[in-house]
Amino acid sequence: MRIVNLIENTEGKTECVNEHGLSFYIETEGHKALLDLGQTDNSIRNAKSLGVNLHDVDTVILSHGHYDHSGGIIPFTKINDHATIYMQTSAGGDYYADDGIMAGDERYRYIGIDKEILNLPQVRRLKGNYVIDDELEIFTIKERTHMLPFTNKRLLIRTKDGFISDDFTHEHFLVLKEKGLTVLMSGCAHNGILSILDAYKVKYGKLPDIVISGFHLMVKREYRENELEEVRNIAKKLITYPIKFFTCHCTGIPAFEEMKKIMGDRLEYVHSGEDIIL
Repeated sequence: MRIVNLIENTEGKTECVNEHGLSFYIETEGHKALLDLGQTDNSIRNAKSLGVNLHDVDTVILSHGHYDHSGGIIPFTKINDHATIYMQTSAGGDYYADDGIMAGDERYRYIGIDKEILNLPQVRRLKGNYVIDDELEIFTIKERTHMLPFTNKRLLIRTKDGFISDDFTHEHFLVLKEKGLTVLMSGCAHNGILSILDAYKVKYGKLPDIVISGFHLMVKREYRENELEEVRNIAKKLITYPIKFFTCHCTGIPAFEEMKKIMGDRLEYVHSGEDIIL
């Protein structure tokens, strides 16, 4: 199994650009797949630089309904019109970020997907769990066992009656199985990586061997002490699991470094263009 980070927030391989967004290329014995496609078509450009032929991709998983994971989908369909694109039906919702009162009239910012994606004939809209085949499976979380990460408070859904807190039912997760190895992949883990792992254990009766995910712990300012304590507490719990973790994107480097102090070599950061060979 080969997994390549086509793009994320930080600089990695010199031939690749980086941006706020995420895209992974996945190669198994039976599939060539993508988890997300970044904010723009830069993930496609990086794939070309890395020698990844996106025309051969047969499966695309959109992890949730945000622009920084879906912006490359329309450009991707111009070079590949046959790959099935899986998303939760609710991923087409009206998702917004509250940028605060100081943003004035621009306070509520649309962060959902390009609605043109919903009209693509290759899109398959799901309502919950779905088994693609013996290698690829999608699962959703039905009940959270931990508090949402503090960074989710500003994420909203616009309804006819106004804005409400995002419930993240539009988020799903990819499970890869090959030669006895299980890998859990998530885009941002908006539901909380601890709740996701609890749901995984309930569904599958055990934990995955590998987890690859953003943890959505990034802030664009100095961390408050209570926020750092939450980051540390997540790391203290994760280190008790017999799992190797790879993170990127919305975790943020400061949070990663704080978690790394606790988790050591059980946690690695994957930069733009870097491989994970399993």
